[in-house]
Amino acid sequence: MYKLFQRKPKILSPRVVVRPRRTWQSYLIGMIVSCTLLLLLSWFMYEMGRQSISTPEDALEEKLAYLFDPGTCRQTKKQKLCAQIGDLTQQLQISNTANQNLTEEIKSLASENDQLKEKLEFFQHLIASNTKSGISIYQFSLKETQTPGEYRYALTLIQGGERPNDFKGNLRFTVKLTQNDQSKALPLTKKNQQQDFPVIFKFFHRLEEFFKVPPNSIVENIQVEVFRNGDKKAILSETIQPAL
Repeated sequence: MYKLFQRKPKILSPRVVVRPRRTWQSYLIGMIVSCTLLLLLSWFMYEMGRQSISTPEDALEEKLAYLFDPGTCRQTKKQKLCAQIGDLTQQLQISNTANQNLTEEIKSLASENDQLKEKLEFFQHLIASNTKSGISIYQFSLKETQTPGEYRYALTLIQGGERPNDFKGNLRFTVKLTQNDQSKALPLTKKNQQQDFPVIFKFFHRLEEFFKVPPNSIVENIQVEVFRNGDKKAILSETIQPAL
């Protein structure tokens, strides 16, 4: 009996919890679900922030439309206030229309001013050249039109001198272009396939024509030669490049 009481008590072990072992597939699925939830939360916060910014502007527009609507104004405001709002709205519309008309007039006046400057320069050059006898090229230009492959060229000739005689001669144009990495020089011809453009004038002569080039061609320049009737050698020659 004494030995029974002398026996050492047994040590109780701590409680053991048994959990199932998690595989790497379960960790991967958990990470995917967590990332998806974070993305959805971020998108939701972004949309809420965007709506909070745009909402005041939309609300302001709706409020202004509500205030300036005649029918709504008569129902919710006093008649005198509605009349004042109507007058202000009408004045604003008139002011906007006047500003638009003024802008168009300014553009038109600027265009007319440029034309007048060009004419003034022309007549100044014409008066200055009266002291010099002979033919001269006042203006020669080349520009591509809105139609692909089409170009417009313009030429102005003047003759100076106190009492000049009628100039009778011919103009000859040659276009230099590059097509398929090959340089070519092509003469311009009239509708009747004549290369020479006859001209007769006393003080000045202006010519404006169009021409087209083959596809995949780049115009490098155009040359004009002025011949007097009976002469084989040009008395004037000038070459220009297309304007940008």
